[in-house]
Amino acid sequence: MVQPDKSIVKRFDSLKSHLERENPILIDAISGFRKLDTIGYKTGLINPDESYAMQISWWPLVSILGVFSAGKSSFINSYLGRDLQKTGNQAVDDKFTVVCYGEENAGRVLPGLALDADMRFPFYRISDEIEKVTEGEGRRIDAYLQLKVTDSEVVRGKILIDSPGFDADEQRTSTLKLTNHIMDISDLVLVFFDARHPEPGSMQDTLTHLVQNTIARNDSNKFLFILNQIDSAAREDNTEEIVGAWQRALSQKGLTAGRFYTIYNKDRALPFEDEAVQQRFESKRDSDLEEIEERIRQVEVERAYRIVGTMEKDAYAMRDKAIPAITRLKKTWAKRVLRIDAILLGLIAAVGVGLSIATGTIGGLLSYILGAFTDPTLMLMTLAGLAVVVGGVHFTVRKLVAQFMAKRLEGTEDEPYAKAFRFNTRFYRSVFSAKPVGWGARSQKSVDEVLEHASQFVESLNDQFTNPSGQPREW
Repeated sequence: MVQPDKSIVKRFDSLKSHLERENPILIDAISGFRKLDTIGYKTGLINPDESYAMQISWWPLVSILGVFSAGKSSFINSYLGRDLQKTGNQAVDDKFTVVCYGEENAGRVLPGLALDADMRFPFYRISDEIEKVTEGEGRRIDAYLQLKVTDSEVVRGKILIDSPGFDADEQRTSTLKLTNHIMDISDLVLVFFDARHPEPGSMQDTLTHLVQNTIARNDSNKFLFILNQIDSAAREDNTEEIVGAWQRALSQKGLTAGRFYTIYNKDRALPFEDEAVQQRFESKRDSDLEEIEERIRQVEVERAYRIVGTMEKDAYAMRDKAIPAITRLKKTWAKRVLRIDAILLGLIAAVGVGLSIATGTIGGLLSYILGAFTDPTLMLMTLAGLAVVVGGVHFTVRKLVAQFMAKRLEGTEDEPYAKAFRFNTRFYRSVFSAKPVGWGARSQKSVDEVLEHASQFVESLNDQFTNPSGQPREW
């Protein structure tokens, strides 16, 4: 039985210690992920140094994305009540900045390695993924990530991520890889736009990547779209035109419903000449900021449900997608191998007989075959020779067919199962067994138990956060 790598065991211990302090109700979810890991190891879906539990962030995570100079850093500073991030009209930081709580080391800035090598953070070993995208860039993790520590109480128990703008050309591919990773693991994504440049041309990258590519997601409700620095419209009193242009740009990318916010930083706002206009702007800003901050406060609750949802999704994906896909691929592989085996062995036999006839040795060949039936020693030598030939042909064919099929999976819906397919077609795996290695009645029962556990877990969360009857609970 394949055992998890020591680093995974260590990370589970660290995770359990963290949950005991921060969110004990989530400790029970660990066992569900471990069951899925066990099946994943046996079937080849994941490596021993991987875990389904480590593909998500167990810490509530809020990310701030958008274009350069849209006021992302100013918003973070205002929210924290600290001047943590550099601000300015031009790009002031081209790295993803992870902000977390730390009372004793407030203000300290740590390199990207601190995130890449620490199993407790959501960027553990992200350098490996960057390396897959752009060769050589994985070793430059400090050029992509940094960790900043703050003593602001608003981030106690959660993590904020500030991102570089999307209109950067350098390191573009790797930056998009990190952005996709962040969007997948975040509980809340704040997408910032600049009210000073609301026209579509200046934010096409953001519109495409953060709007068009996210509206069809199952978790699209976690994306909040924010038009920042709306105070720039106060002097000319064309707020409606600016907001209208922005919303039209969003609708052209398919976003026609949802909640849109218009805010600005009071400490950095342009002066208002009309007091009535100032009050109107401040009222709208305060209302939208309160709603945004309330969503941030809710991420701890949403994180608990999201973790359970991820566990359930992984279980369904394993049972209903991965296993059927591997079974189908193994059947196709086996048919091709046996067909090519028969063709090649038939050709070898035909060539052998043909050569015997052409050289006049067919009679001797027939005599040898007849003699083998009466001489046990000769029979064993003949069978051994045939076994070498047949085995050589068969194992060469199965290896080449597996390599060819695995290569053809790239860019298809079966690409996620390429690793498991290769695992299931190793030289010692039977070509006559279509069932994935490690999958049987016991494994299926374990997956069903995980799904049942997920349902019970949701009930536990509901009991913690809701009380529909309004009656006092008996504890």
